[in-house]
Amino acid sequence: MPYDFDTVINRKNTASLKWDVAENELPMWVADMDFQTAPEIREAIEQRAAHGVFGYSVIPDEWYDAYTGWWKNRHGFEMDKDWLIFCTGVIPAISSIVRKITTPAEKVVIMTPVYNIFFNSVLNNGRRVLENKLVYDGKSYHIDFDDLEKKLADPQTTLMILCNPQNPAGIVWDRETLAKIGELCFKYRVTVISDEIHCDLTDPDCSYVPFASVSEECRNNSITCIAPTKAFNIAGLHTAAVSVPDPYLRHKVWRGLNTDEVAEPNAFAISAAAAAFTKGEKWLDELREYIYENKKYAESYISEHIPQIKPLPEKATYLMWLDITGTGGSSSQLAEFIRRETGLYLSDGKAYGGDGEHFLRMNIACPRPVLKDGLERLKSGVEIFVKIK
Repeated sequence: MPYDFDTVINRKNTASLKWDVAENELPMWVADMDFQTAPEIREAIEQRAAHGVFGYSVIPDEWYDAYTGWWKNRHGFEMDKDWLIFCTGVIPAISSIVRKITTPAEKVVIMTPVYNIFFNSVLNNGRRVLENKLVYDGKSYHIDFDDLEKKLADPQTTLMILCNPQNPAGIVWDRETLAKIGELCFKYRVTVISDEIHCDLTDPDCSYVPFASVSEECRNNSITCIAPTKAFNIAGLHTAAVSVPDPYLRHKVWRGLNTDEVAEPNAFAISAAAAAFTKGEKWLDELREYIYENKKYAESYISEHIPQIKPLPEKATYLMWLDITGTGGSSSQLAEFIRRETGLYLSDGKAYGGDGEHFLRMNIACPRPVLKDGLERLKSGVEIFVKIK
């Protein structure tokens, strides 16, 4: 492979959220890869930096063309240029949309366990969370559609936030499932925000289905949040997009984003995104292969050495969702114990709602030597925990 994912990059003392930890700790929690971004993106940033003038920026045609071209060629979905609005990030967009199209005390449905910041976007803005808890059968999750319809039918429910693909369980929702969600939301006049930030991080043999591509109902009743930041590891550049096919809904979103002052790019946001979507495909394909091999290695290691833990068979993201029921402890207990005893820092599943208290989330987007270190620490921590439990 022409791209290097094996070299360990020292990220300590770089003001890194992930790596600002104690000396002996190994952070494998937040969704932030330990790989350098694609050389093509670094080159674009360097060229922009060499110009030396960093005034206010506008959104050029190349940005729109990069997004629409990527989704057409990569995902088989044609987006109109007019649908797209620049935003500094997916979460700023979601929080802004919550404020703009719902009123205080209205209800927002999320399917849990799910990305924990969804809770913040709802609760911090004075709205109420309705959890449609995914049903876990010991092997995988499925949607309780009876419960979902009941919650969507509540007159106080005006919005649903969908995670597609799903974080933290790595579920790639199929077209039929998305269509059913779309039909119910349209029936009860509940707008859908589809967070598709992980869409380019599926397994090599797997592709995702854009929610807005499924049906006319899905397209006209949805707001899709997309970005190159997860797939190309450039979250710190604060660059994303919101795609809204319906012109009336789009106007509301546009007004909200501009009122909240999150619709203007920094000097590098456009160049980096355009380079990612026009020049980063080969790098991304090799990244996905590397992450897939990491996943297979981790699954094999856990099966052989840590029988008390069971990874879910996921198809997307670089985040492993680990069933810890076999350890006899809660996620909070085990996460705290492992970090204290071994230095391994994992995400406590309780934060994701639903049945998350029985899971830990582990980020495996790192060079293989780092992954091996993390798995050995996990093994050691679980063995000690079970022994003294």
